[in-house]
Amino acid sequence: MRPVPNDKPFTLAGRTYQSRLLVGTGKYKDLEETRAAIEASGAEIVTVAVRRTNIGQNPGEPNLLDVISPEHYTILPNTAGCFTSEDAVRTCRLARELLDGHKLVKLEVLADQKTLFPNVIETLKAAEVLVKDGFDVMVYTSDDPIIARQLAEMGCIAVMPLAGLIGTGLGICNPYNLRIILEEATVPVLVDAGVGTASDATIAMELGCEAVLMNSAIAHAQNPVLMAEAMKYAIEAGRLAYLAGRMPKKLYASASSPLDGLIR
Repeated sequence: MRPVPNDKPFTLAGRTYQSRLLVGTGKYKDLEETRAAIEASGAEIVTVAVRRTNIGQNPGEPNLLDVISPEHYTILPNTAGCFTSEDAVRTCRLARELLDGHKLVKLEVLADQKTLFPNVIETLKAAEVLVKDGFDVMVYTSDDPIIARQLAEMGCIAVMPLAGLIGTGLGICNPYNLRIILEEATVPVLVDAGVGTASDATIAMELGCEAVLMNSAIAHAQNPVLMAEAMKYAIEAGRLAYLAGRMPKKLYASASSPLDGLIR
C-alpha cells in the first residue's frame, strides 16, 4: 500500500508491514496456485496450519516453504484444527522448533467441527501459557469486546475477532460488536473469518480494522489469483476510505450543486 500522510504504520511484534492483507495457504488445488495467488495478493504475512501443512515435519513430502519462502514472507504458524489448549500450545512449540525459534504465532482453539467457533475458555488458557513462554500471540476470538480486552491485557499482540463463521463467506455479520472492540483496542484488531468477496474486506477496513486475514475467499473463488489481486485493492480502498472519513448519512436529499446564486 502506498504511503498516506497521517496514517500510522501496521506493526506486529516490532516489525512494520506495507500490506494490511494477511492470507492463508490452504484449500488451493496445488502449490503452484498457492504461490501465484499469494504473490498476486501482495501479502507479506502468510499463515500456515501446522497440523495440516508440511513445513518440514514430514521429510520427503512437498514442503510449502519451497514455494513460500521465509526469506520473502513472514510465516505465521497457526493452530487450526486444535480443540484444546494443550494441543494448541504443543502445535506452537512444534512450529517454533521447525522455524528456528520463530515466535510469532496465530492461536485458534476451536469449539466444534460444525461451527469452528472459538472456544473462548480454552483460548484464554492457551494464550496465557504461550505469552509466558515468550511467544508473540495473535489470537482468533469471538466478537465479545470483553474477551478481546482480556486477551490484550494478558499480553497478546493482536486480537482477531471473527466477522462470520470460518469458510462461510457471509461477510461482516457483526459490525457493531467490531466497532466496540475497535473503540477499546490497545493492540491491533484484525478481522479473521467471514470475508467472501472484495467488498467485505473493504467494509472491515472502513470500520477501522488494522488488517484482514482470509483464506477461503481467495482459494474458493472461481479464479483465485484474480480474487487475490482484487482483495489487495479492496484492502487499500477500505483503508483510504477510513482515513478520509465518510460523509454523514442523512434522511433527506441534499443537492450536490449549491442553490445560492442560482441564475433566474
